[in-house]
Amino acid sequence: MRSYIRHPCDIPIEFSEDTASYPSRERLNNISHGGLAFSAARPQRRGHILWLRIPDVHPPFEAPARVSWCNRVGEGYEVGVEFVMPEDEYRVRMVEQVCYIEHYKRRVQALEGRELTGEQAAREWIEKYAGGFPGLEDES
Repeated sequence: MRSYIRHPCDIPIEFSEDTASYPSRERLNNISHGGLAFSAARPQRRGHILWLRIPDVHPPFEAPARVSWCNRVGEGYEVGVEFVMPEDEYRVRMVEQVCYIEHYKRRVQALEGRELTGEQAAREWIEKYAGGFPGLEDES
């Protein structure tokens, strides 16, 4: 049974078996305090440690994670990982906010025809929604 709420996300994620390089660039599917799930071209072994990097946030999010599950989906795989370091669970909150801001930016473009920069979208999203964004202490 899942302990955390998963938030949909569609931003690039890179992963590797070491911190020297991030050869695989895939798409993040969803994210929660305990971990995340992403698309991958190849299967990943359960229990294996991967180094994750989300380059489109500043500073880039980097953390080790343990593969919890891996399921075949169409031509590829969906990989679920859990964070290894407790402090990474806190840092992922910023990544969650980036996901929400990116979705907000796309929604404004689709519904209103306004093209926002990342900074403009962040300011608008924070003004409208940040007060209702749950903190770590609010969820278990």
